[in-house]
Amino acid sequence: MKILLLEDDPALNDLLDDHLTDKGYKVTLATNGQDALEYLIDEVFDLALLDINTPIMTGIEVLKTIREDYKNQTPAIVLTAYQDTKHLKESFESGVDDYIKKPFDLEELDQRIMKLCKHFLIEQSDDVEIGENIKFIPESCQLVVDNETKHLAQKERDILKYFCKHKSRVVSSDELLQNIWAYEEMPTDATIRVYIKNLRELLGKDRIQTIRGIGYKFE
Repeated sequence: MKILLLEDDPALNDLLDDHLTDKGYKVTLATNGQDALEYLIDEVFDLALLDINTPIMTGIEVLKTIREDYKNQTPAIVLTAYQDTKHLKESFESGVDDYIKKPFDLEELDQRIMKLCKHFLIEQSDDVEIGENIKFIPESCQLVVDNETKHLAQKERDILKYFCKHKSRVVSSDELLQNIWAYEEMPTDATIRVYIKNLRELLGKDRIQTIRGIGYKFE
């Protein structure tokens, strides 16, 4: 799992980096908000840990920018020494998924990360029941349809995982681009349509609806 860590305190940055790396995560470090924003735009991360009070841009400003300007829905946890409800409210209004007040135990951080992993199917190894006769196995890029195993391309798997995370919500092509592809490998809209077409052939045409001029809705 790839994690972006925005933390400008050198000691805490090192501590969290060592801890997360020991857990087997691949960690990218940023000590100011501008660098964190550029990483989130250019690369695909499974999770972002964002300190609020950071140089150039605050963690909340980074979060608000990726959510509003780039349709980036990377799950995010805000880390903060602030104890007031103002920053808590501002964080959730900006699209944060969880919030931890400093000082915190590393065990608490681990539990919150695990909670988001389960909610967002991050590194999902369990099967996902899509329908009565359709089972999705993300780890092996497989669908089992009427007891017959079908193999998915990696990006088809990633798109389906994203749809499962955001079931019954309209997802635009731009949102898929920002959350599945790194900047340097961005495909065309036509490529996305091919992936969607392939998934429909496997899942049934009614599973993924096209909302004209907006995007796709997975049911």
